[in-house]
Amino acid sequence: MTTTAVRTTATTTAADAPPLDTSPLESSSALLERELTARHAASGPTPGLPAPRVVPLGAADTLGFGHPDPHAATRPTATVQLTSRAVLIGPWGGAADAADTADHADPTACGQCLAMRWQRLRSRSEREALELGYAPHGATAWPVLTDFAVDAVWAAYRATLSGPRPTPPGTTAADRALPQVTRVDLGTLATATFPLLPEPLCPVCVQERPDTAEAARMALGPTPKPDPDGYRLRSLDSYPLPTAALANPVCGALGSDTWINPASTTTAPVAGTHFVRGYAGLNDVTWSGQANSYGTSRTLAYLEGLERYAGTHRRRGTAPVIESLHTLRADGVPALNPADCGFYAPETYANDHLVSPFDPDRKIPWVWGHSLREDQPILVPARLAHYSAGVEADNFVFECSNGCATGGSLEEAILFGLLELIERDAFLLAWYGRAHLAEIDLGSCRAPAIRTMLDRAALHGYDVHAYDTRMDLAVPVVTALAVRRDGGYGTLSFSAAAGFDPEGTVEAALSEVLTYIPHLPYQVAERRDELQEMAQDFTKVLHLKDHAQLYGLPSMTEHAREYLEPTGVHSLTDTYRDWETRRPRTGDLMDDLRLLRDELTSAGYDVIAVDQTTPEQHRMGLHTVSTTVPGLLPLDFGWTRQRALLMPRLRTALRAAGRRPDDLTDDAIKVVPHPFP
Repeated sequence: MTTTAVRTTATTTAADAPPLDTSPLESSSALLERELTARHAASGPTPGLPAPRVVPLGAADTLGFGHPDPHAATRPTATVQLTSRAVLIGPWGGAADAADTADHADPTACGQCLAMRWQRLRSRSEREALELGYAPHGATAWPVLTDFAVDAVWAAYRATLSGPRPTPPGTTAADRALPQVTRVDLGTLATATFPLLPEPLCPVCVQERPDTAEAARMALGPTPKPDPDGYRLRSLDSYPLPTAALANPVCGALGSDTWINPASTTTAPVAGTHFVRGYAGLNDVTWSGQANSYGTSRTLAYLEGLERYAGTHRRRGTAPVIESLHTLRADGVPALNPADCGFYAPETYANDHLVSPFDPDRKIPWVWGHSLREDQPILVPARLAHYSAGVEADNFVFECSNGCATGGSLEEAILFGLLELIERDAFLLAWYGRAHLAEIDLGSCRAPAIRTMLDRAALHGYDVHAYDTRMDLAVPVVTALAVRRDGGYGTLSFSAAAGFDPEGTVEAALSEVLTYIPHLPYQVAERRDELQEMAQDFTKVLHLKDHAQLYGLPSMTEHAREYLEPTGVHSLTDTYRDWETRRPRTGDLMDDLRLLRDELTSAGYDVIAVDQTTPEQHRMGLHTVSTTVPGLLPLDFGWTRQRALLMPRLRTALRAAGRRPDDLTDDAIKVVPHPFP
């Protein structure tokens, strides 16, 4: 056996050495381009093989937040991008097989698309450095480019960029139809190929156009359902999800990977995560699926990830309308007044440096939505429609994903978005209004899944209860509460659901609460001192997780007394007998949506939908919307940012629902953080 010494090709003469102020990544990129170009010339004419064009990746911001990218002009057409530890070749392929997964144009992507998706997967520290304008620093001889490494890159380059190209390795037709990126690891020479979804915010591939009222108009109409009692138009596995493109370590649209939790004994959870830059910096956005099999959970996780991807920022290639509310109203343009959706208390604006009062004379970004009540377009503040978007001028509120939903049609997405708004509104009305609720006898439910979930909860030492939480709207709303029998950490866990099918709604609420109870005791024990401080000073309740984990403390049980002392226990049939005579049982989902719309408009509310659907979702047959019903109680997290406490509906809805004879007075409101997870 013979061995060959590894020699670096990084040695250069004084004549071809880069300037002293050139970064190592820049120097290595120039060196790699020279070496690949030499091999390209030595190989002779090769049909379809372009001349190598190498740019560095990871030393400059490609998302447009920090300093301008010095390679912005050449990056879109670059065939190779060099990172500190790997070489990325492509995008290549992607158009030939697209017809079997979409009913519109073939997918295309450029080097800028790849760079943007790659950067979004970097760690928090890397992204902050790149996007806040810090200069990169590192060793003086990285990345190391050996002859072996360059030969490996050249072999991959020639194999993927000359014809005939290899068959992409993706496991689904949707993945194989996409452009591909091949990664060569410079440490191990391991080679892997990943599909790349075109980037809808790419400034090269997408020419931004104005958002218009006409484009936002929704022609809602008949939507056939699989059966009268079904509310999803298609099965989960019928959507052509490019799963490898959604989660991979090079250019995953939703994150670098998914993970399972085999320790969970109540569900088979699958989750993923990625960072999204919003008005308060980088936010860790987690998406997950909770079902009884990992396969189903993974599909649900991807769908939730796509929903959040669409909801955080506008990704439709449209520019917002920039104007003040007063000017729009003066010009006769229909526009939603954000005051109708609630503001924070004056002291919050005085003390919280991240928010400031709304000024109707200040120009802010707006997006076009559609009013189902008026059947016409309406402008919605961008901050209320996309919950990570925003500028300094419109920092009057922090919005969340409340009311965002995905479906196989606009009608389906709007239906489920409105159900979510009704669910959270009813939960907050019951909590802050100290409503005494009737309990549902879970023994009267026929679904085997409900019995199974109760048994699983019992194995963890929990009793699970369900309550009819309907207020002045007829659609079923169920609150589930898991109570730890021994009163230890993780004492209470809440969840809620709303839906047309009462038993399905109970099942959904129970499924949600079961996802929390295996971990809640440990989370509370780990944060015990911090949570106990919150229990003494509610202003320290700042984040989403604080609300749910606070009620894992045994001492917080006193604030949930209304749930532990129900007005009675009734069978599921008796509880929703009146609803069963009202709910449509036709084969048209539009009838269900129409009933929901009429329930809300007859109570005096507008119903607004903003289409958030991204190009990626459109190819998959998915639609995502943000629904808004101005006046319903909005769900907020952080005790000093609770709009619901100041809204008129909190004081009137319980009377309208027949739950009390008069309006709720300020001193009767439960001024305690809600436990919604």
